[in-house]
Amino acid sequence: MDRLSGKVAIITGGAGGIGKVTAERFLKEGANVVIVDLFEESLAKTKEELSSFGDVLTVQADVSNESDVENYVNKAIEHFGKIDVFFNNAGIEGKVAPIMEQKVEDFDKVLSVNVRGVFLGLKYVLAIMTKQGYGSVINTSSVAGLDGSPGVSPYIASKHAVVGLTKAAAIEVASTGVRVNSIHPSPVNTRMMRSLEEGLGTEQEVIAKRIPLGRYGESSDIANLVVFLASDESSFITGAQYRVDGGMGA
Repeated sequence: MDRLSGKVAIITGGAGGIGKVTAERFLKEGANVVIVDLFEESLAKTKEELSSFGDVLTVQADVSNESDVENYVNKAIEHFGKIDVFFNNAGIEGKVAPIMEQKVEDFDKVLSVNVRGVFLGLKYVLAIMTKQGYGSVINTSSVAGLDGSPGVSPYIASKHAVVGLTKAAAIEVASTGVRVNSIHPSPVNTRMMRSLEEGLGTEQEVIAKRIPLGRYGESSDIANLVVFLASDESSFITGAQYRVDGGMGA
């Protein structure tokens, strides 16, 4: 359980769902972790739950706000002195509605968090990693970043954009020894899917039937992949899109 021994990892959206489970896995694998989230109460609860596993720093931030992003990166450096891993994971689902009924302000909000937030994270973390000459970035996209789906066009657009940012960043920093990849989960058993189920008026069992393995992913399924991409075991992998989707892409 020491695949990340001595590494320092930042996780955005780290106080809930996939982020929180991945933070625990990182700690158990020997990493020190900076957990970034919008909600202070959730951050405090997460730190209380995870501190027994290792060194946890929490930073409240709106990932779409440039000064907040610069601050969480600076806090990580001040506390730990380096950044080895960046799980660029924060995201929102937006409203469920056909394109013709989507409000521009709702579209802008989704892109602000899911695209601008990812971009800003890359901008400030890559500045550190390229100077170090090493680092692994894992951007959270979705199966919605590779395929289409009705009713969630802002989310679809945002997650496709994450793929483009991943590929561009990977090429830009490859010569420095920094790697950038994206992950593409299927529906995962989290709060976000409860919200989407309600918006779509569809039960979990119905959506699960569209997944060849017949179930939603669990946060631990995603964390398993993120740990691999964060570790030195994936040292020759960059610019890649990793599905963890129960066969949906097949």
